[in-house]
Amino acid sequence: MANSKNVVGANKVVGFHYTLMNSKGAQLESSHGGEPMMYLHGAENIVPGLERQMEGKTIGDKFDAQIAPEDGYGVRDARASQSVPRNSFPADIEIEVGAQFTAEAPDGSIMPVWVTAVDKDTVHIDRNHPLAGETLHFKIELVSIRDASKEEVAHGHPHGPGGHHHH
Repeated sequence: MANSKNVVGANKVVGFHYTLMNSKGAQLESSHGGEPMMYLHGAENIVPGLERQMEGKTIGDKFDAQIAPEDGYGVRDARASQSVPRNSFPADIEIEVGAQFTAEAPDGSIMPVWVTAVDKDTVHIDRNHPLAGETLHFKIELVSIRDASKEEVAHGHPHGPGGHHHH
């Protein structure tokens, strides 16, 4: 049995390399050739289906994970698309397909939106994540596990090398 210090579980900072493919086998993203992805287990830093499959794994484990849309970026909501006037955006920014912006929801919360098309006077946006509705196919290799600091647990994400600083 592995030492629990080296097992993925709550309040562990986990580093892993990944390759993400869609259902057609096309590669969408990969961390290979760069730094591993770091996340705080149990803090919803990665899609829920992948986080569940990480539970109990140890350094050196390699596995394939297939994540249904419901456990990934969600099912596409056909009502999440809308068109807004170009002048709703600052005049000095370039708007292109795939760009991500934030918008204020009717309840005052901030939500991400993605640009799906741009016309002369109109920008077409979608609240669906670009991978909503996709079954995600990950190839995972765990490369590090450590205890999270009290500050990391309080902030809900890793800090330091490979982590995130905002102070």
